[in-house]
Amino acid sequence: MAKSKAKISYVCQDCGYVTSSWLGKCPECGSWNSLVEQMETKTRDQGYVSFIESSRPRTISSVSAKPVTRMETGIREFDRVLGGGIVPGSLILLSGDPGIGKSTILLDVAMRFSQKNIKTLYVSGEESEEQTAMRAARLGDCTDSLLIMTASEIGGILLQAKQEQPSLLVVDSIQTMYTGDLETAAGSVGQVRECTARLLRYAKTTGTAVLLIGHMTKDGNIAGPRLLEHMVDAVLQFEGDRSYAFRVLRALKNRFGSTEECGIFSMEQGGLEEVSNPAGLFLEEREAETVGAVIGGCMEGNRPIMLEFQALAARTPYGMPRRTAVGFDYNRVNMLIAVLERRMGMDFGTYDAYINVVGGIRVSEPAADLPVLAALVSSYRNRPVPRGMMVFGEIGLTGEVRRVPAMERRILDASKLGFRRFIVPSATLRLPDGFQGTILKVKTVEEAIHAMFS
Repeated sequence: MAKSKAKISYVCQDCGYVTSSWLGKCPECGSWNSLVEQMETKTRDQGYVSFIESSRPRTISSVSAKPVTRMETGIREFDRVLGGGIVPGSLILLSGDPGIGKSTILLDVAMRFSQKNIKTLYVSGEESEEQTAMRAARLGDCTDSLLIMTASEIGGILLQAKQEQPSLLVVDSIQTMYTGDLETAAGSVGQVRECTARLLRYAKTTGTAVLLIGHMTKDGNIAGPRLLEHMVDAVLQFEGDRSYAFRVLRALKNRFGSTEECGIFSMEQGGLEEVSNPAGLFLEEREAETVGAVIGGCMEGNRPIMLEFQALAARTPYGMPRRTAVGFDYNRVNMLIAVLERRMGMDFGTYDAYINVVGGIRVSEPAADLPVLAALVSSYRNRPVPRGMMVFGEIGLTGEVRRVPAMERRILDASKLGFRRFIVPSATLRLPDGFQGTILKVKTVEEAIHAMFS
C-alpha cells in the first residue's frame, strides 16, 4: 500500500523557489511577500516506472533520424508559427491576456481536427459544457469526433483521456487544474508544476499531442513557476490590444521549429480569421501628406510589415517635458531625442514628445529607430514627410544609421504597396532587375533628415 507523508514548505509564487521557512523576500527573484505556505503530500507508487526510467543509453550512431510527422490544423498562420503543424506527443503552452482569443483559437483547432475525423478531447476548467458548445456553434461546424467535458481534477481527466484515446487533448486552462495529492489550491506553484508534469508524462507515453492554455500575470509574464516554460515543448503567446481587432501569435520557444515566425489574426464576429498578407494591413489611406506621420518597414518574425509611426512635439505647459510612447520602447524615445539634440541642434527641452504605433502593434526591433526619429523631426519642424516614402534603420548614439537584417525583403514588399522612395542604411543591396524606385542610402542622421525634407 502506498504511504503518504505530509510536508510543509514555502513556495515563491513568482519563480517557484522552495524553502522550509517563511522569508519576507525571495532570495531567488527578489520578490517581496511572495512566499506562500504549501502542504505537500507525496505519494510513491512502487510499481510505477516512467518513460524516462525505462529508457536505456544507446550510441548516437545507432539512432536513426526519423522525419517529424506533423498534424496540420488547417489554420495556416497557426501552423506557420508551430513550424508546419502539431507534432504528436508534444506539449504546447499557449498564453495571452484575458479575452485575447486563446480559447477561441484552440477550440477552432479542435473543431477542424474533428472535421478530419481525428478524435479530439477539449477539457475546460472554466466554462460549462453548454458554454463551450455555444462558442463552438459560433465558430462553425464539427463532428462527433470532438468530445468536450468540464473538469478540473487532473487524475480524472487523464483517466478519461486514456479511455477515449484522442489524438489531441486541449486543457483550458492549466491554472484551473489540481491534483488531490497536494493540499494546495488550484493555480499554486505546486499544483501547476505537478499537473503539467503528469500531462507531459501522458503526452510522451501515449503520443497524444497536448495543448495547454496559460494565464498571464499583470506584469505580462506567464502565471506559475518559470519551470512551466521549461517543461513544455513549445510556448506560444498571443499579443495585441483588445481595443483593436488584430492579434499577433509568436513562438517564444519551439523545440520542433523556428521561433522567428509569427501569425497575424483578425478578431471578427465569427472568431479569429487569419491574415495571410499583412504587409499593408496597418497602413492608413491618406490623400494628403500628414505632419508627424512616417511609414516604416518592420519585421514581425520573418515577415515584413509596413507600420505607421506617429509623433507629436508640443510645447510643454510644465517645467519638466513629458515623454510618452505607445507601442514603442520609452527608453529608446529618450535616446533618439538626445541624438537629435546633439547631432541636429534641436531643442526638445521645452517640448513634450508623444510616440504612437498605429494599429496596437508593439515594435521592439531597432529598425524602427529611423521612422520614429523622422516622425519627431516632422512634428518638430511642422513639415510632412513626402508621400510614397518608406524608411527604416537603427540609430546609434554617435548619430550613425546602422544596417538591419532583411533589407531587400522590406523594400520589395513596400514597392508592391506603391512605395517608390526608400531611405535605408548604407549597405549592398541585391534587388531584381527592373526594380522601380529610388533608394537613398544614408550613413548618418544628418544625411537621413536632409534626404527626407530636401
